Amino acid sequence: MTDESRAVTEAALFDAFGGLRGMVETTVPGLVFVAIYTVTKDLKSSAIAALALSVLMGVARLARKDTLKHAFSGVFGVAFGAVFAMMSGNAKNFYLPGMLYTLGLAVAYLVSAAAGFPLLGLILGPIFKENLSWRKRNPGRLRAYTKASWAWGLILLAKSAILFPLYWWGNATQLGWVKVALGIPPFLLSVYLTWIFLVKAPPPIDVIAEMEAAEAAEKAEKAEKTEKAAKAEKTEKAAAKHARP
Repeated sequence: MTDESRAVTEAALFDAFGGLRGMVETTVPGLVFVAIYTVTKDLKSSAIAALALSVLMGVARLARKDTLKHAFSGVFGVAFGAVFAMMSGNAKNFYLPGMLYTLGLAVAYLVSAAAGFPLLGLILGPIFKENLSWRKRNPGRLRAYTKASWAWGLILLAKSAILFPLYWWGNATQLGWVKVALGIPPFLLSVYLTWIFLVKAPPPIDVIAEMEAAEAAEKAEKAEKTEKAAKAEKTEKAAAKHARP
């Protein structure tokens, strides 16, 4: 793969998964929650502080005109966890929605990979402007997306296998610190493996460029036909004029 292709792959991964800032935004609110709860044991203040920080980071993204999906996903995730924890009165439930999402995502990656329709291809295809061309026209990309989806699924499943026993048998402080510790490393490993698989794969087929080229060719063909018709009409008129007595 060329340096340009590597750069495109890296940019696509950062766009899809939020980059370094996205990792911080998904980790810091949970860190704030568990840090305050460890000291105060006050569920409400811990949840409000985590939610307020998440909202501030979302507003900062909006102010910088960053991608809205990253601005809102973190806020909604923290808000859901905060509300769920306060309604149930159980601090561990602050983490439960995110844990369920992680488990569901792991299953989705694994099932889609086993079915030959890897989820990662659906996520990255539009970013690479290849859409679903990897399914039939680019088998090397299909294999890469399948391997990467297996990697994501197994890594997230392993993360869930660590967290859920702590949710059932540990306390909120233990669960919170372990979840914070498992926030970034598995994500970095998954992204790195994805990058490795895609770097070794054939380049994406730019179906957007193909569509634009086809439209341009169609317009050129129509213009050529119109020009030929105009010339033929002009020739016929000239011939008719000379044929008059």
